[in-house]
Amino acid sequence: MSFGIHVNEQPFDAEPRPGQCLRTYLRERGWFGVKKGCDAGDCGACTVHVDGEPVHSCVYPAVRAGGRSVTTVEGLATDGELHPVQQGFLDAQGFQCGFCTAGYLMTTAALDEEQLTDLPRAFKGNLCRCTGYRAIEDAVRGVKHVEAPCAGAAVGRNLPAPAGPQVVTGTARYTFDIDVPGLLHMKLLRSPHAHARITGIDTSAALRVPGVRLVLTHHDAPERHYSTARHEHPTEDPDDTRVLDDTVRYVGQRVAAVVADSEAAAEEGCRRVEVTYEVLPAVLDPEEAMLPGAPVVHAKDAEEARIARPLDNVVGESHGEIGSVEEGFAAAEVVYEETFRTQRVQHASLETHGAVAWFEQPEEGPERVVVRSSTQTPFLTRRALCALFDLPLEKVRVLAGRVGGGFGGKQEMIVEDIVVLAAMRLHRPVKLEYTRAEQFFGATTRHPFTVRVKAGARRDGSLTALQLRVVSNTGAYGNHGPAVMFHSVGESMAVYRAPHKKADAYAVYTHAVPAGAFRGYGLGQVVFAMESVMDELARLLSMDPLEFRERNIIGPGEPMISPGGEEEDLHIASYGLDQCLGIVRDARAEPAGAAPEGWLVGEGSALSMIATGPPGGHIADARISLLADGTLDLAVGTAEFGNGTTTVHRQIAAGELGTTVDRITVRQSDTDVVKHDTGAFGSTGTVVAGKATLRASQALAETLLTFAAQHLGGHRDECRLLEDAVEYRNTRILLKELYAAAQSAGRELAADGHFGGTPRSVAFNAQWFRLAVDPGTGEIRILRSVHAADAGKVMNPMQCRGQVEGGIAQALGATLFENVRLDERGRVTTAAFRQYRLPQYADIPRTEVHFMETEDSIGPLGAKSMSESPFNPVAPAFVNALRNATGVRFTELPVTRDRVWLALDERARVQSGRPGGR
Repeated sequence: MSFGIHVNEQPFDAEPRPGQCLRTYLRERGWFGVKKGCDAGDCGACTVHVDGEPVHSCVYPAVRAGGRSVTTVEGLATDGELHPVQQGFLDAQGFQCGFCTAGYLMTTAALDEEQLTDLPRAFKGNLCRCTGYRAIEDAVRGVKHVEAPCAGAAVGRNLPAPAGPQVVTGTARYTFDIDVPGLLHMKLLRSPHAHARITGIDTSAALRVPGVRLVLTHHDAPERHYSTARHEHPTEDPDDTRVLDDTVRYVGQRVAAVVADSEAAAEEGCRRVEVTYEVLPAVLDPEEAMLPGAPVVHAKDAEEARIARPLDNVVGESHGEIGSVEEGFAAAEVVYEETFRTQRVQHASLETHGAVAWFEQPEEGPERVVVRSSTQTPFLTRRALCALFDLPLEKVRVLAGRVGGGFGGKQEMIVEDIVVLAAMRLHRPVKLEYTRAEQFFGATTRHPFTVRVKAGARRDGSLTALQLRVVSNTGAYGNHGPAVMFHSVGESMAVYRAPHKKADAYAVYTHAVPAGAFRGYGLGQVVFAMESVMDELARLLSMDPLEFRERNIIGPGEPMISPGGEEEDLHIASYGLDQCLGIVRDARAEPAGAAPEGWLVGEGSALSMIATGPPGGHIADARISLLADGTLDLAVGTAEFGNGTTTVHRQIAAGELGTTVDRITVRQSDTDVVKHDTGAFGSTGTVVAGKATLRASQALAETLLTFAAQHLGGHRDECRLLEDAVEYRNTRILLKELYAAAQSAGRELAADGHFGGTPRSVAFNAQWFRLAVDPGTGEIRILRSVHAADAGKVMNPMQCRGQVEGGIAQALGATLFENVRLDERGRVTTAAFRQYRLPQYADIPRTEVHFMETEDSIGPLGAKSMSESPFNPVAPAFVNALRNATGVRFTELPVTRDRVWLALDERARVQSGRPGGR
């Protein structure tokens, strides 16, 4: 009797392998709309229908589908017409990166009328890391946000993401949504020790496993050290990493790589590798790591590796003082000092890290290795691979498909190096895809910070002195450690005027899972401390916290001064901070929402400032060309991972060329398409790459008008661009005819644009919460959430609002429950979503998002960045509201329900005189 399964009405008879789940069975047959997000039935990205019932296919045995009918997202549409749920997600743009969207579509399509009335329960099995859930709710409820395109007038409108139809039909291609003939699979053996030297490694048993083709160890790795962090200037990061090392420095570090015909064979090969370790002393606390006699994480030459003080485990440090804080505190009438701590947070992008490498022979030039990776930095990754393996640029091509979320975590070269090493050894295609568990112990996290703040003020509310001591735990490797540390004490201090400022900051090695780039890049951790202290100073002065901030924030045209020094290319090119605080003031004045009887109610706010790009330059190139059919090809290097840059770039080009966005095709995230692009990080997708697109589009518009005038025998100033033509007086020449005329004349109608990322502007944000707390249980309910964002000219309000909401949701997760925990041996104990606790639909309130009326003099068409900045003021606004409600100042994140209850119980015990202990 044959297995017999129908997938989207197509019959398949091939029996599944023993133990195979339905997800892999479907993907192996080309149904790539079924996504891998968690491996454990926690995220819902793999949801399909079996005989009409939704199931998580990653935990559904494929054998159980025998004789049944399976529907994936690709089969949801019928007779060429989208399913109503698919159309709803298109109309509301209920997605960003889109990796979770197929799962939401399949879950929603199976809901009955009663279930639709309780979406928090209906969506308890689905996660989204990007949207903040409001857009998903709107999609389900039939709310339409998308506008129809029209010629020219594109910027400032809610135009749809070009990949929308592919996202909702499951045909958008992410990193592994391709069929590579002859593909081999890699699995990694990882260290069980926080610190050890490998004294012996035997691969013979692994090589005897049927299907195993290669085992790589430190003996096979280049001796060269590098950093996994990707920056335009590689010298920003320490060279402390090898592809495979004979010393391991954290639990989870890769020890060996096994390549085989199947994942199962590669996993078995890993189990057969025999490793002998000399276990060494380890240190997990950064303060202890700086003490004399602490185990040294990297005993390297300081200058060669660019480590500040290797023997003290200090990878980077910054010390600066403006004026004299001693004098400032002496002049203060109130002084407040406190220590704050923030935890490790995982990026939790639903598409895990991964890459596949193979060889191709271009029509011209030498054979080259091609790397398809889930990366935010294809060009920088190519450059790093070439340096690591001594290859010329033309022998490496790096590209990204659609990237399923990033948040800074994919501003790293974590997988590409080992994949390329294996592909070069075997001259075969090789794939490495992280499991969800590996994301927690084999990728990076946000840096845990300890921040000591001391601040003084006069009775009139003016600040006299600000002092910070910051210790950042960068983990076992220094990728991004110095840069995050430097950035953390920049705009967080510069946004406030004070004649005396001092900062001492340290990025410290420990034997813990490495930290890296994360949304906000260190500012979120220090802003949490700084804004908490501003509230406490206001209390000591009996002042309104909002009024206290208004008296001390910098104004338009004022220098941005921090102890690290004034950055010459950083300017307040538009100023909306006063408007942001005005929004908070208006929100406070409105009637309060109802709270349960007996609950404590409070409100709080916080503000933040962030540069619209990293210092030292961030390069973007763009090229736009007229095609034979009269449409336009826009080539940009920046990656799309839900940040929406693809949409914005089309809007910019359409506006400058007088056409509609649907006449512009975007090619991106590929080192073949343009000269260079630093990458999609540091909030640069719109303000840097967008400016390159603007310049290319303006240049092409001039080229088209000039050539049309020459061709028609007229004057350039009398020509006008139309949607698909150039008009001269009463004559119109179609763009496709203009292309043909240019071809006959030996001309190419194309133009390039470039921007180096400097000068830079700043963006402002303010967050306000009103919340209620149950003193008997510690439960917190958000009654109202308001966010004010100064994004300059908002290019796409629908999309920008989604970025703000997603940032708030991610920040609330970090505020309330997200915490990558390590045990006393340095082992991550929260290596699954059900242990880690991401925000779900039911956890996130609808936030009222307000955009300020400003236009930036630096950003393209007046725009500023808005992908990172909404994250930063959320935690302090929340804990300030919690302080207002409970009287307790929480100084450590996350403020979990049990911590809140314990603090309230302790306060009640002290007030009542009850003895302590439970």
